[in-house]
Amino acid sequence: METAEIRLIKKIHMIFKSKRLSLSVAESCTAGLISHMLTLLPGASEFFDSSIICYSSESKQRLLNIKEAQIKKHGTVSEETAIAMAEMVRKKTGADVSLSITGNLGPVPIENRKAGLVFIAVSFNRGTESKGMIFDGSRNEIKQSASVAALEFLYEVVSVWT
Repeated sequence: METAEIRLIKKIHMIFKSKRLSLSVAESCTAGLISHMLTLLPGASEFFDSSIICYSSESKQRLLNIKEAQIKKHGTVSEETAIAMAEMVRKKTGADVSLSITGNLGPVPIENRKAGLVFIAVSFNRGTESKGMIFDGSRNEIKQSASVAALEFLYEVVSVWT
């Protein structure tokens, strides 16, 4: 039986291939799970360009050129950081579309942000869309739920924009 996640991934493959769009991802809290999910099905190389895992504040600065002052002002777990991550990975890779995610998987607050708080952003030549979400559960449950939510948001935004 096909899972809901596989159906979602198939839809993402279909829309990116049919529109001939490329995709890059910047992951923090999900540490590569989104990229893993995108490549569960054959043919991902037709649209999936690259992924940058930038788990620490320092790696966000070093790999994505996000300014230290911005991270200090807004925090690593913030909508502003998710937007910067999406815009910078798209700029760095030249992809048509980019997806980013940052958040706190728990179990304790980070930067006064509660466990389960996640921010997602999708960047495209027309702009950047973002949203915050809160998930409950264990670290692994939050990571899984956040990854699926990010892919759903990606599909939703690309469907509307193209």
